Amino acid sequence: MDGEAHEDLLAAGEVRPIVRYGDPVLHQACAPVERFDDELRRLVADMFATMAAADGVGLAANQVGIGLRVFVIDCPDADGRRVVAHVVNPELEVPEGEGRVLDVSDEGCLSLPGPYAELGRPDRAVVTGVDVDRTHVRIKGTGLLARCLQHESDHLDGVVFVDRLPRRARKRVLAEVAAE
Repeated sequence: MDGEAHEDLLAAGEVRPIVRYGDPVLHQACAPVERFDDELRRLVADMFATMAAADGVGLAANQVGIGLRVFVIDCPDADGRRVVAHVVNPELEVPEGEGRVLDVSDEGCLSLPGPYAELGRPDRAVVTGVDVDRTHVRIKGTGLLARCLQHESDHLDGVVFVDRLPRRARKRVLAEVAAE
């Protein structure tokens, strides 16, 4: 996404409350977006504002209580190139078989503020979809960007990163969040 071309989305939003782990909207698959209107534009703008206020690199619509297949990112790739984008009705592709390399790194979530845990994810990912104007979007990610694309896609499928952790690590993260 070209920041100048979508300046209205990056500057016009209002911060919304972030839904916390345990809220049912985080644990169910989101519905595809069917209406491309001012309400969708407002949602995306608010998501950018909310992500920035929380100092995040990605945010899915269900993290602000809206069960639609939309996410926003402001995240660097493995080369440090900053990618600022939003994707409506994203489809995720990750390498399979021999071409698959796992990157085991710390991961956290704005819906579980505070703790991080090591989680293995493929080191590359591609997301395709559209933007609020129905323009085709394709994002190829490496490094943190690949992790972010997978993390936000998981959210839209009702999966929070702790759901992918081994039981002991999941219990530790959830205990840290409860203690705060």
